[in-house]
Amino acid sequence: MKIKHEIELLPWVHKSKKRSHGKAPMFIRVTFGGCQTEVSLKSVIDPDNWDVKNKLASKQEEDFRKINEKIQSSKVDLIRIYDALWHQFDSVTPEMVKRVYQGKSAIEDKKTIVMPDKQHQTLLMVFDEFIARIAKKVQVKEASPGTLRHWKSTMKKVVAFLQHRHKKADIAFADIEPMFADEMYDYLTLDIEKCLSELTAKKQIKKIKQIIKLGVKKKLITHNPIADFVCGGDQLDIPPLELHEVISIYNKDFGIARLNEVRDCYVFQCFTGFAFQDIYDLSPCNIVLVGNKKERWLIKDRGKTGVSEMVPILPVIDQLIEKYKNHPKCRLRNALMPVDSNVRYNGYLKEIGVICNINRELNTHLARHTFADIILNLGVPLEDVSKMLGHKSVRTTQRYCRVRKQRISENMQIARQKLFNKKGQLKLAS
Repeated sequence: MKIKHEIELLPWVHKSKKRSHGKAPMFIRVTFGGCQTEVSLKSVIDPDNWDVKNKLASKQEEDFRKINEKIQSSKVDLIRIYDALWHQFDSVTPEMVKRVYQGKSAIEDKKTIVMPDKQHQTLLMVFDEFIARIAKKVQVKEASPGTLRHWKSTMKKVVAFLQHRHKKADIAFADIEPMFADEMYDYLTLDIEKCLSELTAKKQIKKIKQIIKLGVKKKLITHNPIADFVCGGDQLDIPPLELHEVISIYNKDFGIARLNEVRDCYVFQCFTGFAFQDIYDLSPCNIVLVGNKKERWLIKDRGKTGVSEMVPILPVIDQLIEKYKNHPKCRLRNALMPVDSNVRYNGYLKEIGVICNINRELNTHLARHTFADIILNLGVPLEDVSKMLGHKSVRTTQRYCRVRKQRISENMQIARQKLFNKKGQLKLAS
């Protein structure tokens, strides 16, 4: 009878190999079945910044987060390799695990290691394959870095769930049961430190269903055991700001430079519809002269989807671009607006919302909804709004806007005339 030994993984710092810059290489000691080997992490650390008790880099180390993520991901990889080899070979040694971790064949006869048979293919193996394909698409600009980041985040949540609920590093497709989705949903909404909303948790489950469906296509499993879990339901209703609320923000002098800058960036978003990533990346080269009249437009491929979004520059946007053209942040990044990090930006927006007595939480995505709603209901056709937002489908735009029953048929020029006088001032501004 084949015995599966418990694998022990011990991260450690090789202090005796301390280099001239004061840092030493890191290893993981792999032990099972009375044998052991050392696996290099290809990372270095100041030995004084090593937490011996927790086997992690302390916060005093400059790249402590990156190092600790490397340690955790390497431990997960080593356990998964051990599980896979155990199903393939009559006898497994730590040295075989090390060789596969290094990208070599498990045994020294140079034969390529075969994948485990279909009965033992795992969920995270297919996750890895799927994410690797997305990474290649990012390189050729067929997918955005944000998409790759979101999929990696989902996989990390699955890894954490498996360790929390099943006390294992991976799960074979054959072991996934119908309750897997319900248990994962409860974990995301009840058990983790920062619980997810119901809608966000269901989006995570939807991604997992997509991976299992891929497993079905690869004939690793006959059917999707969590197919009955409903990920849909009502779309989250995000009521946009009313025009008078936008005007209230526009006219408010906060007396603090950082809040005034955030105010202006938010007004910029409310009258262009650009998402945070895209307004952050905007540069003078995104200003394009269009048509015989040489109108100034902002044209840019969306960071999220790669779809082009094009928005005529309204007077208030022209004024903001002119205002910040020599701002230190803009000159440093060759940017149009002095946009801060997403976390700080949304944090300052909360302050602005409180000061302006707006009864909902301001955030960057709300500005995008607000632009769509204001412009659509001033008479711009839904198809035009969809193009300005860079949506792939008009159906997506419909979820952004409170669409009226009567077909909207006026164009952006009419909206311009209704909003601004000949001097480029907002008609409703006091």
